[in-house]
Amino acid sequence: MKRFLLFLLVVLLTACGSPGPHLSESSDPGRYSLSKDAAPDEVVVDVMAVADAEPRHEPRTAAGNKSPYMVFGKVYTVLPDAAGYRERGGASWYGKKFHGHQTSNGETYDMFAMTAAHKTLPIPSYVRVTNLANGRSVIVRVNDRGPFHDDRVIDLSYAAAARLGYINQGTAQVEVEAIDVDQWLAQKAAPAVAVDAPIAQLPAPAAGKNTWLQVGAYSEVTLAQSVYRQLQAMTIYPVQLESGVDHFHRVRIGPVAEDEVASIADSLQARGFPAPVRVRQQP
Repeated sequence: MKRFLLFLLVVLLTACGSPGPHLSESSDPGRYSLSKDAAPDEVVVDVMAVADAEPRHEPRTAAGNKSPYMVFGKVYTVLPDAAGYRERGGASWYGKKFHGHQTSNGETYDMFAMTAAHKTLPIPSYVRVTNLANGRSVIVRVNDRGPFHDDRVIDLSYAAAARLGYINQGTAQVEVEAIDVDQWLAQKAAPAVAVDAPIAQLPAPAAGKNTWLQVGAYSEVTLAQSVYRQLQAMTIYPVQLESGVDHFHRVRIGPVAEDEVASIADSLQARGFPAPVRVRQQP
């Protein structure tokens, strides 16, 4: 009887001190209406158009930062800060099951927002996540704990995973890098620097080739340059990088003939890029 009572006490203490995956520290893991996670039945948001999280200075929240804490018998220690953090590993995503429920710091999880769960980064933190298979990147705000699997370093919202192109696969190999908020804000305040001739200044296109396809628009020039170099290496078509006065850097393929658009779009999507957008057509 004494052994049983001791065992029961240990179980209760462990449960009280252990936030579950994607739960607030006081949440009941049985509160979810779904037993398994899933994508939304109906995508009411164009997830490919959801903007990156915007890094800013925020106080460390009281909830979600308990350290150390235990989940599934393993102890985790929250980092004192996110400075210099960089790690590669598996990324998963979570969606419908957790949508509308509390995250570890008490916020409401929105699978269409650019957020993430991490085991040890302070909450909140901002990180850039890059899909190593296709080079696509997003910036997300960490406001949750998880994923509690040894082979995964981060769990992204449905929208963030969709933009990285691994919704159907379920997981991807990624690099996670902490954003230096001071550096980010300084860069944002700096005037835009042109890194290539804007499309408006390019010579007139050859006869029959009067369409440009925009592959992406990025707030960070380094990301735009990365995509620009990838496209240059994989296509015979001209690739342009344009920096606008709105501080966005746009990567475009063109000019191309109208009857080439479909095959270019198919090739891009087969390589993990989003469907390009026709942005300019000259008479």
